[in-house]
Amino acid sequence: MSYLVVGISHRSADITVLERVALDSDAATKLAIAVQNSAAVTESAVLATCNRTEVYATVDRFHAGMDEVTAILAEITGVPLIDLAEHLYVHFEEGAVAHLFQVAVGLDSMVVGESQILGQVKETLRVGQDLETIGTSLNALFQHALRVGKRARAETGIDSAGRSVVSAGLDAVAGPLGGLTGRRALVVGAGSMASLAAQTLAADGAAHVVVANRNLDRAIILAERVGGTAIPLAGVPDAMAEADVVVSCTGARGVVLTEEMVRTASSGRPFGLLDVALPRDIAPEAAQLPGVTLITLADLVGTAGGAEEDIEDVRRIVHEETGAFAATRRAVSVTPTVVALRTMAGELVDAELARLDRRLPDLTEAQRHEVARTIRRVVDKVLHTPTVRVKELAADPGGPTYADALRELFALDPAAVDAVTAPLDKSAETTAGPIAGKSAGRSVGQTRGESA
Repeated sequence: MSYLVVGISHRSADITVLERVALDSDAATKLAIAVQNSAAVTESAVLATCNRTEVYATVDRFHAGMDEVTAILAEITGVPLIDLAEHLYVHFEEGAVAHLFQVAVGLDSMVVGESQILGQVKETLRVGQDLETIGTSLNALFQHALRVGKRARAETGIDSAGRSVVSAGLDAVAGPLGGLTGRRALVVGAGSMASLAAQTLAADGAAHVVVANRNLDRAIILAERVGGTAIPLAGVPDAMAEADVVVSCTGARGVVLTEEMVRTASSGRPFGLLDVALPRDIAPEAAQLPGVTLITLADLVGTAGGAEEDIEDVRRIVHEETGAFAATRRAVSVTPTVVALRTMAGELVDAELARLDRRLPDLTEAQRHEVARTIRRVVDKVLHTPTVRVKELAADPGGPTYADALRELFALDPAAVDAVTAPLDKSAETTAGPIAGKSAGRSVGQTRGESA
């Protein structure tokens, strides 16, 4: 089995396209299950954030797997494949591995080195495990990606600035306002992004934070955490009139804050708006109003995070870890051949011992035991060096060809090797590029607001 990623992100599409493919948790779940149930796929995971929708899968055939994943993605998002195709990217085998590692360390984020994405990768793994769409192969990949993300943060200063989409957006909003200290703030929403926004506002010195949410209980919990006030969504227009800064990050599918609401609330005074929802919460026309500064996800693409030397160090780590993961997979890939060889040898020994019993029926139990022990020790010694050596050699590129040689030399039945492989694992090679005639990728778990 081989790894495949099919995806779309801020790097391949603008926000108007990303809005069309944005997934809530139910849609992400539906996508993961549908992909896993397709003929060429055995495992799947969906990574859905505010600026990416990616499907990660293990497939037995590249083209069939890619065709099935892209067709299902188009069906569930409701975006025709012909419209999606030019924005999709595909990664296969080591390309897919390297891509997930780059995502986990924050190199592929809207704000390079941002801190949220590692948690979102972890949540994708958890959701896939709960859905049972993630099995042995994707579990190994995602667990390794989490270790790579932690290593990058421990060994470099990639996230030393503590940047996120929210913090970068608030910095942009704060400029025209002369800073956030003493400002009154309204946060619309109570999810993970809203929580980060409320905490950032409080830490940056906002005079008061009001939290509005459809579920008032959740708003109360968040407001209490930052010493603020909770209100129902119906109170948003009045709260906007009292605020200097509004951050909106709901899961709504349409506009939450209209141009008219912003015009009435701002009245021409300096007024900051940060929209980190996908689809967007705030009417884009509001940016044209006097005194209004509107920052959206599209404005944050490419925002600097870690220093250039840290980014280079992280790239090195990703390269090392991609190679290490590939070596481990190559070593594991020879295990079915070794198991099949030893099983065949054991069956031959058993057959010969049965033949000996027929020819020498007068042997005592002790004699039979000693003969059997001697034969098994000889066979084990003969097989020890080649089986140990093939595992060592398999870690190198091209190593699995030694397993092929073992199968040929000992005339192993391919079905016997497959019988070992079936319950175990999956494996393969690399390609990448836009879908228009080349290759691309994807994952499970919905989290709004990756800082990339």
